[in-house]
Amino acid sequence: MADSGSGGLGGDFADDFADQDDVDDERACTAVAVVDEGEPEPTGLPEFARLPVYAIAAAVGLVLLAVAGKFGYFGDELYFLATGKHQWAWGYADNPWLLPWLAKSMDALFPGSWFALRIIPLLLTSAGVVVSALIAREFGGGRKAQVITAGAYALAWQILASGHVMATSTVDPFLWVLVSWLVVRWVRTRSDWLLVGAGLATAVAMQGKFLIAFLWVGIIVGVLVAGPRDLLRRPALWAGGVVTVVVTLPTLLWQVDNDWPYLLMQEVIKEQNARLLGGTLGTIPLAVAMAGLPIGAFLLCHGLYTLFRAPELRPYRFLGWAVAVVTVIVLVFANRYYYVAGMYPILFAASALRIEAGRTAAWWRWVPSWPVFALSVPVAVYLTLPVRPVDGFTGVDLVDFQASGSLGWPEVAETAADVYRSLPSQADTVVMGDSYWQASALDYYGRQRGLPDAYGPERGYWFTGRPVDTTQQVIYVGGTQEWLSQFFGDVRRVDTIRLPQTSAKTANQGVPVYVLKAPVAPWPELWERMHRP
Repeated sequence: MADSGSGGLGGDFADDFADQDDVDDERACTAVAVVDEGEPEPTGLPEFARLPVYAIAAAVGLVLLAVAGKFGYFGDELYFLATGKHQWAWGYADNPWLLPWLAKSMDALFPGSWFALRIIPLLLTSAGVVVSALIAREFGGGRKAQVITAGAYALAWQILASGHVMATSTVDPFLWVLVSWLVVRWVRTRSDWLLVGAGLATAVAMQGKFLIAFLWVGIIVGVLVAGPRDLLRRPALWAGGVVTVVVTLPTLLWQVDNDWPYLLMQEVIKEQNARLLGGTLGTIPLAVAMAGLPIGAFLLCHGLYTLFRAPELRPYRFLGWAVAVVTVIVLVFANRYYYVAGMYPILFAASALRIEAGRTAAWWRWVPSWPVFALSVPVAVYLTLPVRPVDGFTGVDLVDFQASGSLGWPEVAETAADVYRSLPSQADTVVMGDSYWQASALDYYGRQRGLPDAYGPERGYWFTGRPVDTTQQVIYVGGTQEWLSQFFGDVRRVDTIRLPQTSAKTANQGVPVYVLKAPVAPWPELWERMHRP
């Protein structure tokens, strides 16, 4: 092997690889250290590059800290707050309970502080930098490989953008990275406590999103194809699976009781991606681009090639298959490009190992160089974080999406409250938001402004409850008169949301506000008809 610390492997590996014809692979296998009972002899690793890796992690944390207080809650953050604080449950249509619980807990400690809420994604993103470097170290990478991997993770556009907000796309990738590191470390040490840790991390991940099941499907297929098959014979692995199922059972039962809305949401996501992000054809290009241009994109592609071809990474070839399997699953079932972001560090680390050894073509060596890293820092920050003037927002592209979705939520509630106070009669009145973001804003900000209970027909918010049967009047934020006329005999537009940032195109600028009367059917029937996934 290129480095004696890149893996001491046991007899099971030798058995798995004995039939391989590739000469390089045979040479790689002869380097394993074998002890009695087929267990690997622990070998030394390259020294952990603590100072530069921790410095990169701290720099990421400081950048995210500097922008954590910008603009206000993002729409998804409000959704977690509203559902967690007022309609907490074991499950929701689009996610399990973890994110609402975290949002509820942080809001209890720091009421109304979106700055405090964003400390959690900040810490997870910074920690991901360190764990990414540890994956490179487990591969046998020295200081240079570890720093390249950490730097690429820190500058990956998707990772940096998600690090600004509390979202499933922030929590989930970190747990994928953590599980990947534990599995990679197990390959070298065969310590089953690492599989126990991976099982616990998986159990936590399943409470935020079910996607980590894709990672394990990929790993299982990978080890069946390329080894080490000994992984599948470890009781600790399956014990971790049992723990994951037991911990996830309450949210699974919620899904069963509600006819699995989570599966319906995947169809909604596919439709949105087809309409906005190029559908299946756009998924892989976006995943590559959002790894960061040019460094992350190059490391991603080169890393996948390296996992399949480099003899020193032969023990970890199953991870290349895992990446391929997860990508196919995402293409078929979801089409969200960022669902594969948790696998970025595996590919970054594989590429960095080869770069450190000087085994890349000369014309590509300029990509992961210090000048390119230095130039990539301001580009990544400018394109992914809310550092631009508000008036420059378009509200429609990837760059502005989060920032434009973080403006105007108090104004939404204030405008609805003005309409509510102006009504001749407030009896039997509720407020509703057309989108789950608007409904969440009315719930979270409306209570302190004297508004009645808030409801919404879209996505997961529909499951939080419907108006009581005696409701005769609705203040409705968003939507169109044509759509609302299907459900109410009297639809009257009474106001418009106006934000101070008049030239910015945001999620709330110019949104209409209606007063609805004369529901055309009893509320149980009407609520079913209004439901919009």
